[in-house]
Amino acid sequence: MVLEHEIPNGSKLYFGKSAKVKREIESIASDVLDKNDFLEILTPLFSYHQHLSIADEKELIRINDEKNNAISLRADSTIDVVRIIKKRLGLNNSHKKWFYIQPVYTYPTTEQYQIGIEHMDEKNLSKVLVIANNILKKLDVKPLVQISNMKIPHILCDMFDELNLDDFRHLNIEKFLNLKVEWLNKLVYLQYIDQVNEILEVVPNGIKVELLKMKELCESSACDNGVLSPMYYAKMLYYDELFFRIIKDNEVYARGGRYKNEETTSVGFAIYTDIIIEEKVKQDDK
Repeated sequence: MVLEHEIPNGSKLYFGKSAKVKREIESIASDVLDKNDFLEILTPLFSYHQHLSIADEKELIRINDEKNNAISLRADSTIDVVRIIKKRLGLNNSHKKWFYIQPVYTYPTTEQYQIGIEHMDEKNLSKVLVIANNILKKLDVKPLVQISNMKIPHILCDMFDELNLDDFRHLNIEKFLNLKVEWLNKLVYLQYIDQVNEILEVVPNGIKVELLKMKELCESSACDNGVLSPMYYAKMLYYDELFFRIIKDNEVYARGGRYKNEETTSVGFAIYTDIIIEEKVKQDDK
């Protein structure tokens, strides 16, 4: 029996102090993004195109429209923002920088609030990583920036028949090490930027090019708290090259990267508001 006061597992309820903290976080982020020339967009809750974003379609909450076409609740904002700007607003709009503050929903009843940006027709990921760090700094959050490159897992899968992308999604370290390839072992344990030059001397040229991109991103974004994770592979379908996660105490505070949708290359990120609310409420209660 479902009691009157119960809410579904994974849904969010904010009231009093937590609701106030949520609004303060969103206000600070909005101010930073406005000063960086980002315009706000709120996308529909329902979408025909969520399968383009989510690797595991079982995570989608599906229903049908009045013509029996399959639609899903918004599980990711990125592709919908780019698609709507390009396809629906394109004739009357030339702006490239957009932000959104809205929740996403995944099966069965998980709700997640996000602050996200998409900088369309932009390839330089450092531009948005700097903004993400600036927002978190203003929120007095000091996490770790983990930089990856989606091309490296693809290159390694092409080189070794034993490997597939699921090995990287689940970070199957034992399988990597069992290949007994010395330079691959060094790549597995690569973590700090000052280790890169040594590894560049032994890895194949294709890997070398992608490692240099990671090093450059870390340097150009002034990531004093940055680490490298070349074996990580993001679960989102659209990321195709440089990628970052911002982590603290094993919690992901933000993630972003470079991606391509049709012919449009863009960069963007999402900050996960709920974890910041939880941290700030705990701090206030101390």
